[in-house]
Amino acid sequence: MKKIRISKKFFIFGVLCLSSFLLAIVLLFVREGIIRKQLSQQMAERWSEEGDVAQISAFFTRNAYVTKDQIIGFEHTLDSALQEASVKLESENPGARLWADAYSAQGTLRVSTDRAMLSLKAIGVGGDFFQFHPLDLEYGNYFSDNDVNKDYVVIDEEIAWQLFGGIDVPGKIIDVNGKPHMIAGVIKRQQGKMEQKAGLSESIIYVSYETLQESGSADPINHFEIVMPNPIKGFAMDKVKSNLTVDEKESEFIENSTRYSFDNSLKLFGQFAYRSMNGKAIIYPYWENLARGHEDILAILTALVVLFFAVPSLIIAIWLIYHWRHKKWTWKSVWDKLMQIPENMRRRKQSAKNKAEEKKTEKSKSEKIKTEKKKARKKAGKALEPRKPIHITFDEEDENEEE
Repeated sequence: MKKIRISKKFFIFGVLCLSSFLLAIVLLFVREGIIRKQLSQQMAERWSEEGDVAQISAFFTRNAYVTKDQIIGFEHTLDSALQEASVKLESENPGARLWADAYSAQGTLRVSTDRAMLSLKAIGVGGDFFQFHPLDLEYGNYFSDNDVNKDYVVIDEEIAWQLFGGIDVPGKIIDVNGKPHMIAGVIKRQQGKMEQKAGLSESIIYVSYETLQESGSADPINHFEIVMPNPIKGFAMDKVKSNLTVDEKESEFIENSTRYSFDNSLKLFGQFAYRSMNGKAIIYPYWENLARGHEDILAILTALVVLFFAVPSLIIAIWLIYHWRHKKWTWKSVWDKLMQIPENMRRRKQSAKNKAEEKKTEKSKSEKIKTEKKKARKKAGKALEPRKPIHITFDEEDENEEE
């Protein structure tokens, strides 16, 4: 058997290419795992599996003074804009909707029970907020704008312990600035260094936007988000910007459904030097801070993936160029080789057929010889058998007749 010799240089470059390629694959899986965990950025996927919708977020400064009435006005104009664009609801489900939206504002609230009194960071929410932000529920449920009673709250485990000495407390009553509110659910607050830096270093109570306005110290609405049809690229973003009448200097719009795409990550990596610069007085909620932090991580991972895929590609390209320049073949010789492939295949097929026939012939000959040997052994066995003596007997009547 002929030994295959591999040069040391070829072996090193081969190992380098393979290692680089495997690292790129691993980083792709890590990247996808990080994206899957960003539930607040995946409302579009949850809303429609067909990929024909987009999730848009808008952030406002305090000077924008966005109100609930302004949001309601936008919703009415959006319906008209969708009708004009011939975007209609095709589902037969009576509860189906073309779009869903949510809004929120930040502030503070004072809450108390017979056990304790706390001053808490609060988020006043409206619309389908908890559909966009599926927090980790431990007990109970969320609340929504469809509830007639707006006096519901969602708290985390730490608040529950401080107010009641336990965490299974849905249905219990707390005072929010002197007004009774019922606990709808208890959530588990996200932990981790990035979460703490994003704004989750302290407990947050979630209440209706009306409660925050009436009972607490509230900022104007600083965040609005919507998931809606996006039949062509940029359609949803254009409709939100044109119908949500807010000064461009006091607002920022983001398409969440594409923010983690490969192309966007590469663009973001190119803007890394001035990524954190912001000339607008926008205070991002914690989920957007988390999203932006993960955008930076994904930008680095994407750049590394491109690099690790580029290394083997570059080495293979250099190897091909080198062998091209030092080639000992011509295009004619390559063509002749290619033309010989069908003939070689035919010969191999014929050779295999001939070998099969030879085997079949040899097998039949072998079986014939075996049969002849068996017959010969049987014949020889009969010849060697001892002959039996012949006994002749006469009847008595015949003997008397003879006498």
